[in-house]
Amino acid sequence: MVELRVRTLVTAEEFWHQPDNDKRRELVAGEVVEKMPPGGTHGGIAARFATRLILWRESGHGGYVGVEPGFVLAKEPDTVRGPDVAYVSAERIPEGGVPSAFWHLAPDLAVEIVSPDDTAVEFQDKVRDYLDAGTPLVWVAYPKTREILAHSKDGTARRFGPDDTLEAELLPGFSCRVASLFE
Repeated sequence: MVELRVRTLVTAEEFWHQPDNDKRRELVAGEVVEKMPPGGTHGGIAARFATRLILWRESGHGGYVGVEPGFVLAKEPDTVRGPDVAYVSAERIPEGGVPSAFWHLAPDLAVEIVSPDDTAVEFQDKVRDYLDAGTPLVWVAYPKTREILAHSKDGTARRFGPDDTLEAELLPGFSCRVASLFE
């Protein structure tokens, strides 16, 4: 006898109302994916990215900077990703302000930091999800090599090494030495 398993897909709204289980979760094509929480190195790098972006925002550029906020990137089946750090420009913040639940738009910038247990395929999928949803820029940070790969919506990617200055047309006036994000 063959046993058939039926997958029950979860919507973004159902995912939002699931009880907290102290694990890091995302919703990928309707399926809940659990991961270990990030380690100390990862958390420190995320804090440095967020700090640099907040300082830039507060220098007159406005917008929203958040750590691990949920973004609904696709519907039916739903995909909700929570980048390590995200930026949404002031003009794209909904009329009602920053949502208390998931954002129903793609971030302008998603920052993802590679952890030791992450696979290349997982990261390719994440980057593709952001870009396909309309995110114009995704920064993938590699702690071991202290470099950043900047993925653009046109399909190009640019490498920033430790001695380079990280800049982006999307963030006029933002710049920082790449190595400083990993110290």
